[in-house]
Amino acid sequence: MTSAHEQTIRRVYAAFNRWDIPTILDSFAPDIEWVAADHSPLAGHSPYRGLEAVRDGVFTPIGAHFEVTIRVDELLEAGDRIVMLGYYEGSPKATGRRFRAQVAHVWTLAQGKVRRFQQYTDTFQLAEALQP
Repeated sequence: MTSAHEQTIRRVYAAFNRWDIPTILDSFAPDIEWVAADHSPLAGHSPYRGLEAVRDGVFTPIGAHFEVTIRVDELLEAGDRIVMLGYYEGSPKATGRRFRAQVAHVWTLAQGKVRRFQQYTDTFQLAEALQP
């Protein structure tokens, strides 16, 4: 049986893959903390705190610079945390070079909302795709 936490995270990924940012943000607590992977294109201002910071610092640049989907291979639940194992698949708009980068996300939830997000990804694949 799927837990409420898992259902929330599945909704977030489904919304991301159809680029439905309002639905994603509605799943987040107002004081969410978003931690981008070291050396990722979004790491410069990480951690992002609050809905506006996540929208403007994460989703706006992704939408402006990438065509990307997230393939969820596995969701693992441990108390208030969900770990996702999967892949980013897409390309930077500037280069069109395809990438397929392994990813792990750690989601922390409380009262039905995402409180914290931690990203781990193969930043080498992203850097290679960004090269002209």
